[in-house]
Formats: sequence, structure tokens, C-alpha cells
Amino acid sequence: MMTDANMKRQAVAVLVLGIGLAGLLAAAVNLALLTSPALGQSLRLNTPAPEVVGGPWIGSAPLSMEQLRGRVVLVEFWTYG
Repeated sequence: MMTDANMKRQAVAVLVLGIGLAGLLAAAVNLALLTSPALGQSLRLNTPAPEVVGGPWIGSAPLSMEQLRGRVVLVEFWTYG
């Protein structure tokens, strides 16, 4: 027969195991999402980013990728539809 202390230990062990498994599952899903290309897109590893076209540019004249290298760039975009 299990004592109250043993039942509490077992409950804690099951809880810790459940949390650990949930964390592993979340990490696996996150890794899968980060490493899979978006629908209709392909990964282009070790290739430079394409030039940014379109506008309007806010706060400066249009800049090339070389001029933006090493800077933090905010790209705001949306779609109507």
C-alpha cells in the first residue's frame, strides 16, 4: 500500500516528466518551423539577401544591401486583400 508521501513523490515525478516531455515537443515543433521553408519558398543558404525594392523609404533615400550591412533594419509590410 502506498503512503501519502510516496503518492506525492509519484505525482511530482509524473508532473516533472509531463513538463519535460511538453518542453521537448515544443522544442521539436519550433525547430521544424524554423528549418522548413515557407510554402512555395526555398531555402537559399549562403546567398546574399536580394535588394530591397519598392517604397516608400521612411527616414532616408533608398539604400542598397551593402549600405545596410551591419545595421538593424525595420521592414514594415502588409497586404490588402
